[in-house]
Amino acid sequence: MLNTPATYSHLIKTKALEIGFDACGFSESQRLDTEAERLAVWLDEQHHASMDWMAKNFDKRIDPGVLVPGTRSVISLLASYHHPSHRSSLTETETPQIAKYAQGRDYHKVLKSKMKILFKYIQELIPGTDGRFFTDSAPVLDKAWAVRSGLGWVGKNSNILNKRFGSYFLLGEILINIPLEYDKPTTDHCGNCTACIDACPTDAIYEPYKIDANKCISYLTIEHDGEIDEKYHTDIKNWVFGCDICQEVCPWNSKARLAQFADLHPRPYVLDAADRHFNELTKPEFESLFEGSPVRRTKFEGFERNLKIVQENLQRMTDDDCIN
Repeated sequence: MLNTPATYSHLIKTKALEIGFDACGFSESQRLDTEAERLAVWLDEQHHASMDWMAKNFDKRIDPGVLVPGTRSVISLLASYHHPSHRSSLTETETPQIAKYAQGRDYHKVLKSKMKILFKYIQELIPGTDGRFFTDSAPVLDKAWAVRSGLGWVGKNSNILNKRFGSYFLLGEILINIPLEYDKPTTDHCGNCTACIDACPTDAIYEPYKIDANKCISYLTIEHDGEIDEKYHTDIKNWVFGCDICQEVCPWNSKARLAQFADLHPRPYVLDAADRHFNELTKPEFESLFEGSPVRRTKFEGFERNLKIVQENLQRMTDDDCIN
């Protein structure tokens, strides 16, 4: 076997797919100057809302070599969470909705366990390999690296889109000190489509490719502390955690391939509880129901706040139907 970047790259991709990742790409580690300028403007305009952590560690966020000294390559990994039992909020209007990615096990745990296997394989394959791996757990511009690694393009809703997997997937990165054969970015395939912009009930997509977190239902129901401004209550509709509206209307998701990692599949008992509208859910029951789930991020108090808004919206819909 030739010990070349091309050979190593082929073997690493093959192993990543064997482990269960849906796609794998490589890009050369460098400072993200263009992305840094865009991020700085976005932060200055306060579109990150109360997520102050996005403004911290700026130098590390835009340069993997600062985050992990010695980094020469960024390995981007894609893992679908799409599943047939997922329901669409466009048709399931009378049931509380949880964002699709959060209906299974916490993706941080799932992806990290799989990346650990791949990282160990790389260390055995290439002696002297050093680095770290992350999935939404460090100041890494994962979308930028996914684009540079050829895993997709930035959609107008700011999500990464892939021809085979739509946008129903999660990303992870491995930063290593070894050169690889690097992939080329793909082109934008959104065309003139504005479905995601048109469908957003709060106008959070204030320009194509730009999101104002202050208005985003995902931010409001997950990251936002305290009461949610009443002007957004009706638009939250039946979203009790997160939001998938801009993804559900995307044409590329109509043909998205299904997830391979079983732990990312929806948990039936969570869907069953949603069907019962999470009635009289106590804090211990919340902790038990969402054990090892991303939903725990909003804590019981946040979930209870969201559920109250959703139940009011559902009751209003029922009353309107009775009047009509």
